[in-house]
Amino acid sequence: MCDASDYAVGVVLGQRKGKMFHTIYYASKVLNDAQINYATTEKELLAIVFALEKFRSYLVGSKIVIYTDHAVIKYLLRKADSQPQLIRWILLLQEFDLVIKDKKGSENEVVDHLSRLVNEDVTSNEAEIKDKFPDESLFLIAGRPWFVDMANFKVAGVILKDLNWQQRKKFFHDV
Repeated sequence: MCDASDYAVGVVLGQRKGKMFHTIYYASKVLNDAQINYATTEKELLAIVFALEKFRSYLVGSKIVIYTDHAVIKYLLRKADSQPQLIRWILLLQEFDLVIKDKKGSENEVVDHLSRLVNEDVTSNEAEIKDKFPDESLFLIAGRPWFVDMANFKVAGVILKDLNWQQRKKFFHDV
């Protein structure tokens, strides 16, 4: 369950057994100065991103139902054009098997309360809400891998044009 207020977000991780809901973990976070200026939809989506980042180890590989009191978020997942930041967050959500359901704020009392807590002792070195996941660049290839030219030759018959005679001979020997 996720909720956002003007200055904080609150999330609850739980599990349903039968008809009974069992709470596993509570979390809330005060928004920084930039996040306070977000529109309501952005804050509600930020609460979902915060929940998925916070509880990622529990959630990866399982079906997730997210309850929020902001019905618009359900439709953002299917919207083709939006703000770049919202599109980036929606792409992050694609990693999870999730369903977003609408639940009135009055029925969502716990997260509603968590999103309204104010922590006066917040220090500046406290971690902010991350809007990207830690493994987001796990498969990023920084340079050109050694096998790219060979794969291009095998698949498409393409050879680099700037090879001299000796380099071409070595290339064909390696292939």
